[in-house]
Amino acid sequence: MHLAQVNIGRVLGGPDDPRMADFYDNLARVNAMAERMPGFVWRLKNETGESAVGLHWPGDESMAVNMSVWETADDLGRFVFQTVHRNIYARKHEFFETPKVNTVAMWWVEPGHVPTVAEAKERLDHLNAHGPSDFAFGWADLPSAKLFLEKKCA
Repeated sequence: MHLAQVNIGRVLGGPDDPRMADFYDNLARVNAMAERMPGFVWRLKNETGESAVGLHWPGDESMAVNMSVWETADDLGRFVFQTVHRNIYARKHEFFETPKVNTVAMWWVEPGHVPTVAEAKERLDHLNAHGPSDFAFGWADLPSAKLFLEKKCA
């Protein structure tokens, strides 16, 4: 099985907002790095094929969405917490509103399956309504998460 993930967030400004410069200036570099990482399978892209900028969460046009699929949880963890992505991720409070609910969900998919935004919404909504399960879970629910969360905080 492969690991699908979705993360959403309400950005604090658009590409022309000076507060968002570091986020948008690094987006293409971080996305390109993800695609070169071992275990990368797929990521959501807009019509330009470069990023997911401009794609929105169903029912909330102000919410940005990012989705990807990885061969293993370790592959995703290495990208998120052990590359330059970690530096941007650590600054998420500068770029996104502080959420009141989970904004990240993960679930297992058959190799070759490309998840849809509607599927991701169903998974994240389920996680927020019912807590972690086989249907949807978060970082803390992965067996290898402890290692990555410790490194993230180190």
